[in-house]
Amino acid sequence: MQSRTQHAVSALGWQGTVISDVAVLGQRVSAVVRLRADVHRWRTENGWPPAPDPSWFHSWFEPAFHDVVPVSAIELIGILVTESTVEQALEACGTLMTLAPCAVLVPESPDYDPWPLIELDYYGVGLVRAGDEGPARVEVAPEDRASEFGPSPFSRWLLEVLYAHVTAPGAVLLQHWDGADQHP
Repeated sequence: MQSRTQHAVSALGWQGTVISDVAVLGQRVSAVVRLRADVHRWRTENGWPPAPDPSWFHSWFEPAFHDVVPVSAIELIGILVTESTVEQALEACGTLMTLAPCAVLVPESPDYDPWPLIELDYYGVGLVRAGDEGPARVEVAPEDRASEFGPSPFSRWLLEVLYAHVTAPGAVLLQHWDGADQHP
């Protein structure tokens, strides 16, 4: 049986590996990622394991360390945040939309107020409704606004955290949506 998160990711058309319950900017989110097998292979062969340690992240602010940051082995496809109401969606994705497309998953509801949907669409934040069973419904498709904000040391560090999740021994990851074998 698929979870609400899996239904939402499927409805959004995000293809990759779902990593649930990741801490990002003080929130627990699900991230959909794709492992770059060629980069992972190179990093493994050259002694560059995932580096999720925050102290390593802080060293990136020192100019002498910028030439030793490895290429990312993870591509962040999207971020999914679960909230209880539509009214919380914009605040939930406000900062996260600087990293990747962001969508909020809310429960099915008979209430319908178009104003929050118009606001979400304006800012590029997605909204998906899903009940406990059955398919999810995309009310507002998320947009990828990350390029408007540019890369940052934080976003690069987050990719290392996600890389550590994907390559952790015994990692429990949700189904790969595109059917491709992405195991490290």
